[in-house]
Amino acid sequence: MKVLVGYKRVIDANVRVQVKPDSSGVVTDGVKLSANPFDEIALEEALRLRDQGIATEVIVATIAPADAQAHLRNGLAMGANRAIHVVTDQPIQPLTAARTFLRLIEKEQPDLVILGKQAIDDDASQTGQMLATIWGRPQATFASKLEVADGKATVTREVDAGLETIEVDLPAVVTTDLRLNEPRFIKLPDIMKAKSKPLDTIAFADLGVDAHDALTIKSYEAPAKRSRGVMVSSAAELVAALKQKGLL
Repeated sequence: MKVLVGYKRVIDANVRVQVKPDSSGVVTDGVKLSANPFDEIALEEALRLRDQGIATEVIVATIAPADAQAHLRNGLAMGANRAIHVVTDQPIQPLTAARTFLRLIEKEQPDLVILGKQAIDDDASQTGQMLATIWGRPQATFASKLEVADGKATVTREVDAGLETIEVDLPAVVTTDLRLNEPRFIKLPDIMKAKSKPLDTIAFADLGVDAHDALTIKSYEAPAKRSRGVMVSSAAELVAALKQKGLL
């Protein structure tokens, strides 16, 4: 059983994001970049399937500029068998990402594709659903538990009303939620071993993907600064202050 894992590079979750002075994007020069936390969970789950003897090969794939190979080596150090780097300098929107992964699926023929439910840079939460649709295969999103047996995946999903358990036939797309697992710590010997693992590079243009993105971002803007709090001595004074601000 082969598992393909999406492994996106994003600005580290602990970095305070700054908007460029011209509002054309966010500052990335000199900023720490790390694996998307949800994608680390996806990779950990794939590795656990391999540890259980269910999966035989785990492949990590990213769509990123040429300097992202160190990021993929991190995924290999975590335990992936090999990596695929689709090289492009252009920003990739969810539909284009889904079309790109479909090309990789056609090439690799995985039995299961695991993606993070969203990336923390755009919070779109769309790629997994789009991929399942254009691939014509079942999807199980927001997974907090995953079991694979007899050509089926049983997934417990986190939904607004609580938990929902569904069963899908493989091949399928699963997207991971935070409570699915806790990614393993990468050890120094694993980092050294990752240097010799296979890493294939593919030019985005060579995949023949239609990259006509439907969304155009006009500008970026930082959140408004929070105003200072006001101390009140009674509930009546609190209600009066809220009315004055037009909140009641």
